[in-house]
Amino acid sequence: MKHDIVKRVVAVLLCCLCCLALPAQKRNSQYEEYIRKYNKLAVDEMKRYHIPASITLAQGLLESGAGRSTLARKSNNHFGIKCGGDWTGRTVRHTDDAPNECFRAYKHVKESYEDHSKFLRNRPRYASLFKLKITDYKGWAHGLKKAGYATDPRYAYRLIDIIELYDLHKYDTKSGIQWMKEFPNPHQPYLANDLLYVVARQGDTFKKIGKEFDISSRKIRKYNDLYKGYVIKPGDIIYLDKKHRRADKEHIIHVVKSGDSMYSISQKYGIRLKNLYKMNRMKPEDPSPKVGDILRLR
Repeated sequence: MKHDIVKRVVAVLLCCLCCLALPAQKRNSQYEEYIRKYNKLAVDEMKRYHIPASITLAQGLLESGAGRSTLARKSNNHFGIKCGGDWTGRTVRHTDDAPNECFRAYKHVKESYEDHSKFLRNRPRYASLFKLKITDYKGWAHGLKKAGYATDPRYAYRLIDIIELYDLHKYDTKSGIQWMKEFPNPHQPYLANDLLYVVARQGDTFKKIGKEFDISSRKIRKYNDLYKGYVIKPGDIIYLDKKHRRADKEHIIHVVKSGDSMYSISQKYGIRLKNLYKMNRMKPEDPSPKVGDILRLR
């Protein structure tokens, strides 16, 4: 009996010594370099799309190996986003879960960060995440795993470990909380034609919206084909990106309805007004389209 007690005591002591011998988890200098390089991009995306900067940085670090993966180095894809049926940009073949899979390729890293934000914002399966507080990185990490962003069963915990080891949550609190105090009731961002927009509310001005999303009022007016003296009305669609020359591939034509105008149609589909006129061989001085008329969008 006494011998058994001694054996148990020795076992416990050995276990304690082993624990003490384990080195503390150290920071990786390559990770720190990546964070210094891209933290502003992550904060900018947080302000525009309401995704915690800590989550964006942690995913970028994990998915790209701190920017050193083949996919990141050769194609600027930092988030492992595959092509999908709606992708019309550059592509590259890369072996991941299966051989020779199709991945998105970008000209610049910034495009990868922007596409990551749009990818999450534009898919219904991630919609519940945007109801979480911008400082709830743990909720976001578990939500991403639950929604199927990655197949790794420990994906959420790996993100959380990275965030806490490198204090990435400071980018949510330092910039995020300050931003939330200034804008306690922020606009809900939406996507149309792969473009970010908000719906104007009572009292909105170009200056107010620009300050919230860190865009100059001049750019917002230009993006929305509006003149300098225009007064924003509640319900106006206000784009925060430059509109495209044509609609997305799902919208080829538009049948004119009562109340439609060339401008309202251009806003609905995220098309530059001058391009909508050009596609339909019309000029601004021409009569407005009639109900039932068919307009080309592509």
